[in-house]
Amino acid sequence: MRSEHLEWPFFDAAHRELGPALDAWARARGSRGAARDESIDGIDAACRASVAALGAAGWLRQCVPAPFGARERLDARALALCRETLAYHDGLADFAFAMQGLGSGPIAIAGDDALRERYLPGVVAGRDIAAFALSERDAGSDVAAIATTARRDAGDWVLDGEKTWISNGGIAAFYVVFARSGEAPGTRGLTAFVVDADTPGLDVIERIETIAPHPLATLRLRDCRVPDARRLGAPGEGFKVAMRTLDVFRTSVAGAAVGLARRACDAAVEYATGRRLFGSRLADFQLSQAALAQMNADVDASALLTYRAAWTRDVRGESATREAALAKWIATESAQRTIDRTVQFFGALGVTRGNVAEGLYREIRALRIYEGASEVQQTIVARALLAGATTA
Repeated sequence: MRSEHLEWPFFDAAHRELGPALDAWARARGSRGAARDESIDGIDAACRASVAALGAAGWLRQCVPAPFGARERLDARALALCRETLAYHDGLADFAFAMQGLGSGPIAIAGDDALRERYLPGVVAGRDIAAFALSERDAGSDVAAIATTARRDAGDWVLDGEKTWISNGGIAAFYVVFARSGEAPGTRGLTAFVVDADTPGLDVIERIETIAPHPLATLRLRDCRVPDARRLGAPGEGFKVAMRTLDVFRTSVAGAAVGLARRACDAAVEYATGRRLFGSRLADFQLSQAALAQMNADVDASALLTYRAAWTRDVRGESATREAALAKWIATESAQRTIDRTVQFFGALGVTRGNVAEGLYREIRALRIYEGASEVQQTIVARALLAGATTA
């Protein structure tokens, strides 16, 4: 993967070392395009193997803060750069890395020392797979609609409800579950808990298959008893915990989109310069050149937005909610267009199972939905813009 963008002023020396080192490691694994068992069992095994390999190589240290991780605080630029690099080479490895970060993020951000000591070392080592259980059938983008309940009982909490579209569902060692504890209406009445996978009352009731195979499941909680010591933050602060976590990791989704788009652009250039038709190379036609130019422009624009958002959070110490939303929206939407153009370049090969363009096409679609759909990001950007407007 080309790394000229690491010379941009958004990065420091550690990032400029991290990118090429991870790229070399991922290239040596050579997973994209390789035959893969896409059954549930096959994907579960592949995801476990990816988490273990990432942990053994030390890359998961980027997912948590010191003393367990690489830096004093979660570094949005490193997270985005890792996801860009992994997505370029292997979508499932990117997924595995991302979920170790997102699933443990609330513990890193809001957990006490005991919870951090209990869970983060296993995440970093790749021994324990993490999961972030926020979504429900009627509560995805609308977090205020969460119906799963948490009621106090002596020194414990008892959780009841269902969570769905849960990444790593079925293979996770623990889940960060968000439930309605009722301190106030809407988002102000939510609390976050760490629930071990073997906790009585927590069951995986459905495995979900998607176009880009990832471990996904629906969870059911029935009289699921969780000690108060597993609570993250104060009662009623679950929404804050979720949003603080997403503010860090949302920019990394944009990074993954950049990686997928960059790989698509490289594949299109390689194919266009080798494919001959009507006595010329595909790359010699002006329409082809215009498409390649647009793809390149979209990749660079998305990367600039992504790393500006990450830099704003890391260096300026700001939440960067608007910048992260803008980066996630533009990077994922433009990556979809770039990959679609690559499929068009490949023609019939582009929709053939196992072709690099076909794999990218399946992988990109979900990025426009999870961690806030594009429409949600547009709303965030618009509200920030209007909040800054002055009334005449």
